[in-house]
Amino acid sequence: MTTSRIEVFEQMLAAEPENAMVLFGLAKEYEKAGRDEELIAALYRYLRLHNDEGNAYGMLARACERVGKRDEARRAYERGIEVATAHGHPSMAEDYRMTLETEYQEENS
Repeated sequence: MTTSRIEVFEQMLAAEPENAMVLFGLAKEYEKAGRDEELIAALYRYLRLHNDEGNAYGMLARACERVGKRDEARRAYERGIEVATAHGHPSMAEDYRMTLETEYQEENS
């Protein structure tokens, strides 16, 4: 039997539950597999453990959008703008800002 990448990351995480890099790797695998609810849970856990520079917030926002959690997605984009700006990633912050302005315009009114 072949062990999937998700299973490998889950085993690694079981051994090191606070390892942010393993948790982010697991989140990326959930994203590839289209397992959005698990992706969301993994990203929330990752963000509690690690000072992300913005990328995880965009992943979280897009996953929330796919499962119909627009309020959570909007909050993730807003927080992503804050942290991306604070970490010197203005283009990432601008991407998130543009998404909010174009796709969440009716909610900002």
